[in-house]
Amino acid sequence: MISLPYPESVVITGYRNKGYDFTITSSTAYDHKWIPGRNIFDSIDRIVDELFENYLSRPNVRQPILTQYCDGRMVQCRDRGWMTQWGSKSLGDQGYSAIEILRTFYGNDMYINVAEAVSGIPASWPGYDLTIGSSGNKVRQIQEQLNTISEAYPAVPKVTVDGKYGNETQNAVRVFQGIFGLGQTGIVDYPTWYKIQEIYVAVSRIAELR
Repeated sequence: MISLPYPESVVITGYRNKGYDFTITSSTAYDHKWIPGRNIFDSIDRIVDELFENYLSRPNVRQPILTQYCDGRMVQCRDRGWMTQWGSKSLGDQGYSAIEILRTFYGNDMYINVAEAVSGIPASWPGYDLTIGSSGNKVRQIQEQLNTISEAYPAVPKVTVDGKYGNETQNAVRVFQGIFGLGQTGIVDYPTWYKIQEIYVAVSRIAELR
């Protein structure tokens, strides 16, 4: 979390008073917060799963770029060089791609990158779907993780850890997807990969506490 100056009108959440070295403003100009128990849209949930390891950067700048924005109706911010939510929607309706929309607001030297590693995740997405016929270390990793998950979720069948994606692994993935609300394709796509990582980490930590 990057700590930034903020206007007096913004409501500040007292994380510093709790001993943390950052501030969350709950303003779209700086950051966002998630409130446990609040409703979310399935479409937004899927998009976040697909994009959460992406970040924006410029050439020769090491840290991710803070892309500030406002709604563009209730609050105007184009004079500050920020993106507007309704403006981006209008460009999307015209067929602009994500990077084209970003560059319209922030300049042509803006790029979308993918993080090589995500904190708390055992291994990042391999960059391709794992399905029947796939083989190698990534398949072996998924097989090992599914077997660990099956200890806490017995409905997920154990599989042979051989690094080969066959019918047995496909079936275990399909059962896993059904339990956790994913499309039951039997293919380890991007959302399935990270859901397996998430549940594996949670199950492993529970096991450590026993």
